[in-house]
Amino acid sequence: MASDGSSRLEDAFLAAQAGRPWALRAVYEELAPRVHGYLRSRGAAEPDDLTSEVFLTVYSKLATVTGGASGLRTLAFSVAHARLVDDLRRQAVRGAGVPYEDWQDRRTSASSEDEAVERISTEEVRALLAVLPDDQRDVLLLRVVGDLSVEQAAQAMGRSTGAVKQLQRRGLLTLRARLQDSGAVHAMTPGIL
Repeated sequence: MASDGSSRLEDAFLAAQAGRPWALRAVYEELAPRVHGYLRSRGAAEPDDLTSEVFLTVYSKLATVTGGASGLRTLAFSVAHARLVDDLRRQAVRGAGVPYEDWQDRRTSASSEDEAVERISTEEVRALLAVLPDDQRDVLLLRVVGDLSVEQAAQAMGRSTGAVKQLQRRGLLTLRARLQDSGAVHAMTPGIL
């Protein structure tokens, strides 16, 4: 993650804890695109609504957050993961609804992860991620889309850092094998797999 983005989040976090009204918007603008991307990529029925719910919860807990911007990011993705689990359970009970159409989403957030993902189609990515067990998929999405450290992803998932490292390793090896089998390894950015 860029230090400029980290310092903006740190400044916004400190200002939000001090009660400055503009800071809540700044916190949202810094974290919402990644939270939304995580929720959308994991199949949330209404990623926009869940993102809003996540930030309502995060805002209510700002005074208790420790660890600065890193702690705030961890809290946001912990809440997002919990909301996602609830949403997926609701979907299983109710049945699938209308799928989210990402081509209609006009928001942009340029990052190296976005550029790498653009090289293969959304459907290819979904199909590729679908072969992974839920835990491996969650770890990879939290680490790549959420830009969380191993420790932050572990905290968000309620797992040990060793378990997260192992899940990430297994997930990446599975993805690499799938991509090599399909001949698509060249489409990925060097160093990702």
